[in-house]
Amino acid sequence: MYIDSTSKSRNLFEKARKYLPGGVSYGLRYFSPYPFYVVKAKGSRIWDVDGNEYIDFWMGHGAIVTGHNYEPIIKAVREQLEYGVHFGWCNEWEIKWAEAVCRWFDMDMARPSNSGTESNMYAVRLARTYTGRVMVGKFEGGWHGGYDGLHKGVGYPYDKPSSSGLTESLTRDIVLLPYNDLDGVRERIKDKDLACIIIEPVMGAAGFIPADREFLRGLRELCSEKNILLILDEVITGFRFYKGGQHYYNVKPDLITTGKAVGGQYFPGAGAICGRAEIMEKLDQIKIPNFWERSFHGGTYVGNALTMRAGYTLITELESKADQFYPYLDRLGEKVINGLNDIFARNNFEAYTTGVGSLFAIHFTREKPINGLTAERTKNRELTRRLFDFMLNNRIAYSSPATAHFIFSIAHSEEDINYFLALTEKFVREVGK
Repeated sequence: MYIDSTSKSRNLFEKARKYLPGGVSYGLRYFSPYPFYVVKAKGSRIWDVDGNEYIDFWMGHGAIVTGHNYEPIIKAVREQLEYGVHFGWCNEWEIKWAEAVCRWFDMDMARPSNSGTESNMYAVRLARTYTGRVMVGKFEGGWHGGYDGLHKGVGYPYDKPSSSGLTESLTRDIVLLPYNDLDGVRERIKDKDLACIIIEPVMGAAGFIPADREFLRGLRELCSEKNILLILDEVITGFRFYKGGQHYYNVKPDLITTGKAVGGQYFPGAGAICGRAEIMEKLDQIKIPNFWERSFHGGTYVGNALTMRAGYTLITELESKADQFYPYLDRLGEKVINGLNDIFARNNFEAYTTGVGSLFAIHFTREKPINGLTAERTKNRELTRRLFDFMLNNRIAYSSPATAHFIFSIAHSEEDINYFLALTEKFVREVGK
């Protein structure tokens, strides 16, 4: 069915293979036999070059909270285009943006970056500058972007290199930690002198696995006890919860990194590092004039007026409509997770759901996933791929045939969720015959 209705996409992919390695701009976006090519997006929908309409459960890698082409942001961007986009000079919007970011996360100071990857790179460097230490703790299955200094233990099996080309001199300073296992963390860092521990409050790449509340609070206490900076990677969660995962969990980190939505959901140059003033001031060229004594941060497109204005507009929209938006996301999230659990139970089907709010995942595993390891070691990969194909043929699009991870937005309706649940039940009954 997919092949029969996507001939233009097939032709584009054949051309793309001549000029783009693997035929795509990002390997994650490829699936067999070829990806579809999007020409339009609005609300919860995307349309491909062949005119097919899909319900989007990927939402721009999780960046899009309000739905595609949210009018208040598009209006602000249209206006900014008339004034200019990238000046290479300071502009008022970077100040408005920084104030809004600090207000949203209840932090003292912020700096923009060009992506979530950059945010994490600069945050780790900042932590090393502040503490005078080198080693970094990260969690198995945690994805913090393509930065070499955090690119370890990302894909299962975790003892394999996460990419070719990584040098041992960088990865040996990374200590892998078990998610949702405080005793295990204590054991692995007991003889280590860490600059920081970085963690996602909800693990993204492992399958939207929420941190246990007591685990995250205990980790905060452990970091305080050992003078380790706690960095919350809120690249995904920062605007999918009211005031971020740090507010949802009531855990105050030393630094927060974010990306994606912080630049207005749709635009490059979208990232932020924010935190306590005494840490952030290690970036201050006035207080620390010698470059070799401060932590470097910069970038050509950092603070560009268009991204700053779009990010500021999004944050003010989320603030003013928080009482409407976030209860709605929570209600849809509860509906889909409870609905999936009911489907699996009624059909005596071996599968688990994880997630919170607008993030959820289906795991075809023999054990309930609580971390990256339990999400992977008994995973039925063939069933995961079949679900992707089934959903695609029924015009639901999401991340990858390797991972049944789903993200929705404020633009998604109860009808969208009901359709998803009905398809899931149909799939379960068909494969369970």
